[in-house]
Amino acid sequence: MSAAGAAIGGTRLECVQGDITRQAGVDAVVNAANAALMPGGGVAGALHRAAGPGLYAECRQLAPIRPGQAVATGAHELPNRWVIHCLGPVYGVDRPEAVLLAACYRHALRLAQELGARSIAFPAISTGIFGYPKQEAAEVAWGEVMRLLPLPGIELVRFVLFTAADRDLHLRVLAALATGSGAAGPGVRRSTE
Repeated sequence: MSAAGAAIGGTRLECVQGDITRQAGVDAVVNAANAALMPGGGVAGALHRAAGPGLYAECRQLAPIRPGQAVATGAHELPNRWVIHCLGPVYGVDRPEAVLLAACYRHALRLAQELGARSIAFPAISTGIFGYPKQEAAEVAWGEVMRLLPLPGIELVRFVLFTAADRDLHLRVLAALATGSGAAGPGVRRSTE
């Protein structure tokens, strides 16, 4: 799994093509959850299958959640310490979509920091069956992440994308924010590993 991205202060930003359930060495992985925190399809289904039945048992006590909200559980049989569950907006239904989507990333990062996680891996929240256009979602996601960083203790923010095309899209958005618009502010540098 090759990683490419940027850095802000002491935090590495990465985009990888891969499987969110196989992020060994990452403290917290983010679940693109449904309101009931049930297994479902997509990222939620994959994480629940890999984590085993203990994840759903723990989730049941925390449901339901609202769009933009984040809650944490143990990772059970996943190779991580925590799963942070975020309910992204359904595009065209939950409004304002960009505000709610940004809240997912903000709340997940702050929750990871509170838990003591040094690294976090995100999927592209709301871009599956929730219908959020991928380009817009990537811009909201990276814009919010870069606005919040650096966060003390957070050393790695990784986006794990299912396809090479999605990875390349995220890399383009990250590069544009890091070098073009100045939105990321000073101290941002691009890197390829």
